[in-house]
Amino acid sequence: MFQFLPGPYKQMIRQIWRFTLFGLSSFLLYILAVYFNLFNLFGGMPSLKQLDNPRNELASEVISSDGVVLGSYFLENRSPVELQDISPNVINALIATEDVRFVKHSGIDPRSIGRSVAGMGKAGGGSTLTQQLVKNLFEARSERYKGFLGDVPLIKLLIIKTKEWITAIRLERRYTKQEIMQMYLNTVEFSDNAYGIRTASLHYFSKEPSQLSVEEAAVLVGMCQNPDRFNPRMHPEASKTRRNIVMQQMVHYGFLSASQFEAYQNDAIALKLKSLNHNSNQAPYFVAVMRDRLLKEIEELNRQRSSDDPLDLYTSGLKIHVTIDSRMQRHAEEACMEHIKEQQRLFNAHWKGRNPWIDENGRELRGFIENRIAPRTERYRTLKQSFGDDKEKIMKGMNTPVKMRIFTYRGERDTTMTPMDSIRYYKRFLHIAMMSEDPNTGQVKAWVGGINFKYFKYDHVRQARRQPGSSFKPFVYATAIDKGYTPCDIVRDEPTCIGNWCPNNYEGGASGNSMTLRQAIAKSVNTISVQLMKKFGPETIIEYAHRLGVQSEIPKDVTICLGTPDVNLFEMVNSYCTFVNGGVAWNEPQTLISIEDRYGNVLRKFETTTHDALSPETAWRMVYMLQGATQEPGGTSVRLNREPCGQNNQIGGKTGTTSNYSDGWFMGVTQGLVTGVWVGGDERSIHFRTGALGQGGRMALPAWAKYMNRVYADQSIGLKKIPFKKPANDKICDNPFGDRSYGDSTIVIPNEKRPADGELL
Repeated sequence: MFQFLPGPYKQMIRQIWRFTLFGLSSFLLYILAVYFNLFNLFGGMPSLKQLDNPRNELASEVISSDGVVLGSYFLENRSPVELQDISPNVINALIATEDVRFVKHSGIDPRSIGRSVAGMGKAGGGSTLTQQLVKNLFEARSERYKGFLGDVPLIKLLIIKTKEWITAIRLERRYTKQEIMQMYLNTVEFSDNAYGIRTASLHYFSKEPSQLSVEEAAVLVGMCQNPDRFNPRMHPEASKTRRNIVMQQMVHYGFLSASQFEAYQNDAIALKLKSLNHNSNQAPYFVAVMRDRLLKEIEELNRQRSSDDPLDLYTSGLKIHVTIDSRMQRHAEEACMEHIKEQQRLFNAHWKGRNPWIDENGRELRGFIENRIAPRTERYRTLKQSFGDDKEKIMKGMNTPVKMRIFTYRGERDTTMTPMDSIRYYKRFLHIAMMSEDPNTGQVKAWVGGINFKYFKYDHVRQARRQPGSSFKPFVYATAIDKGYTPCDIVRDEPTCIGNWCPNNYEGGASGNSMTLRQAIAKSVNTISVQLMKKFGPETIIEYAHRLGVQSEIPKDVTICLGTPDVNLFEMVNSYCTFVNGGVAWNEPQTLISIEDRYGNVLRKFETTTHDALSPETAWRMVYMLQGATQEPGGTSVRLNREPCGQNNQIGGKTGTTSNYSDGWFMGVTQGLVTGVWVGGDERSIHFRTGALGQGGRMALPAWAKYMNRVYADQSIGLKKIPFKKPANDKICDNPFGDRSYGDSTIVIPNEKRPADGELL
């Protein structure tokens, strides 16, 4: 073909061909050498298995029984979303800005590379979206894939780019364009520990990605180039400029009209920030408490799976389905917050001008903050590490003003105060806990562990153990009923001693009046509980408490009949469910439903088991006894009849108050829901000084009413006011002393009789 050309030209063309063929052959050999990592010079690449199952760190989500994400566990906060659930505005902005030839190339775009090289990088990078996905998914530039030549500057960059090209082509062969786009949007970083378009959309605009407007989509897509530099929260002007560039690109490629751009370009970025850390979870105390159990469950799953790809709570993208109902949880949090604000107002007024930490005689505890509380703080321990036992220097540090952000009921506030004053400030807060359980299923439906998880991490539902006061008395009465007594049996309110222990009633001394057991528990008469304790002894009472659901250790002390043992709200609520559930006790309240992997495969299902704790008749009689608190004259919970939740409804309940008013309880039961409330200070020496303010009927009961009012009013929940279930043999009182009338309201005893000694108390 070169016969008509002069000799020198023929030679030149042959040299060009030889050079081209040599270059192509060398390039092909180089590609093969990189692909197969010849002599480990170049380092490895993702395997076929990794390409088929690309790994990226996904947050594990906690999902409520009604399908709402309550919170997540993560190292990188990333929540995947399907492509069809992403606004077209995002897709258009991304293609126009990052890879306009995305649908035409096969992972590498020579035209973009040539443009980038010719423009010395000023015309934009040559990386396609597929190549960027490779960076996000497989960490191609990490030490993991580095070979012997990985430290040679220019060669290192060439090898990295080559690996990205090869992997991008392999990805294109294994996935559709739609799948690649979806994977990219689910893996890209958006600063503020937000990974993936869904997390970013929720964080910056408090909306799902399907709802993003053109401007919002342009802001987020603009961040892909440099997330921190174009973060709209930290750099609003830079972000706005970048947003407008993205919209200009959309105009250039026909995704946006010029008139639309003119209308949008001067608009400020309308952020609606939503915190994306563990403090922002709905049901944050519940999510935090469940973490330790989930870690154990996942450890057990990994042992069973024996897989080389172990599950991880923080990176595996697990779907953890729980029993919490997001609607009930919201109502519980709102009710608790509304109530505790009022209690705090009363508490502050009650202690105005004085410190609330006092001894049993009402005197202020001197050195309480300095000697007992401060040494337990992180600040104090840090100073102690620096200054050793030099308390003067430690206290100087503790009394040096510093800038800090503090919690208030009007929102967070920046201020300057000493660490010591900060401790005093926070110790004045009252706390509240609430837990709701469905007695028919054993499932926990709401969990409020405190007033603000960010500032008060301690959970008062399960972690805290406090004295329940009179809310422990139903275990005493259940023992008596199960031993053959009835709600109608008569006892006398009279001074009773066990050894040297002679407790009084809440109002003072004994009245000397006779009353039924139902009236006694309704009025929470201490002397009657003491008589029952004297009859049965602490061992029997403890046995029944454990049988009903109390798991905490209970001391063999006669004072437990008035509620002196330390228990938690979690077990108290579960125990009261036994009365409503016909005497069938849930061995453990159910909190977990199932754990799924990121693909929706069920890894484990959870159920809770039961045991027979009481006969159906005994359980029903206890429910009838508990109703006395709202039905008997002088009952501790009669005020519930004025609440919407108490109208045309059957409610049982029991208040609880400790002797120094440090703990206020209310345990409320209905056929559909059993809910307990506790209110008090973090330290038992911090409390109201009078029963008018510090009794459970004032401190805790109103929160229960506020919650139940909301739950009944929420038609989407579907909780109905239904009567308690009666057993087939629903007789309340087996009467050995003559005729008595009884029913679902106040018992009337026309001819009162005293039982013979030793027969009744």
